Amino acid sequence: MSEEEYAELFTDEVRDALKDALKDMKNPVDVYVFIDSKDTNCNYCGLTKKLLEFISEAAPQKDGKSLLQVHVEDRGSGDPEVEKVFKEFKVERVPTVAFCKGYIRWTGAPVGEEIRALVETIVRLSQGESGLSQETIQAIKDKLNGEVKVEVVVTPSCPYCPYAALLSHMVAYEACKANKCDILSDVVEAYENQDIADKYQVMSVPTLAINESVEFIGVPNEENFVNTILEKQKVK
Repeated sequence: MSEEEYAELFTDEVRDALKDALKDMKNPVDVYVFIDSKDTNCNYCGLTKKLLEFISEAAPQKDGKSLLQVHVEDRGSGDPEVEKVFKEFKVERVPTVAFCKGYIRWTGAPVGEEIRALVETIVRLSQGESGLSQETIQAIKDKLNGEVKVEVVVTPSCPYCPYAALLSHMVAYEACKANKCDILSDVVEAYENQDIADKYQVMSVPTLAINESVEFIGVPNEENFVNTILEKQKVK
């Protein structure tokens, strides 16, 4: 879909739905939106910026400020400080939406079904609760000692993809909570990043690659997913 076709996102009805979904936020959450206003090939940069700002407006406020703080990093501005943030978050593609110093991210616009995963990620980060089992949390604390990159390849129309995205993101979040920010969870929009989809020969979504090896097609079981991450981690 084109940016124009997503105009239906920005309605009073959607805003009310977002307000209801975000009402349980407790603490501020920072989200970074990486775009390039001068890149004519970035068809979704403007939409992504507008979407996150729209969600921020629907989020609860504290002391007159939204609990969702949006930071727009526009490479097209030519500001060297922006380039530093791109490097700090290890962002190479636009648009990218990132949390937790980039360890939780969407590469491509988080639209369509992915909005559900985006909103739920925001709420869980705000509450400080991943929703994962205690067994999973303990396994991350005890057994994670290497680097892992999880790529969850999705499409906007996939109803199951948000579940895989949220699972991956929350595992990365628990790693950071354990002071082991070694899991990078990247939800990749297939149509905007066709080269990545081709690399993994994606025929159906979600497809999950761990350290560049396809391990799951479909939404994985939490225990199997975590065990595979621990098996595939690149020990430092």
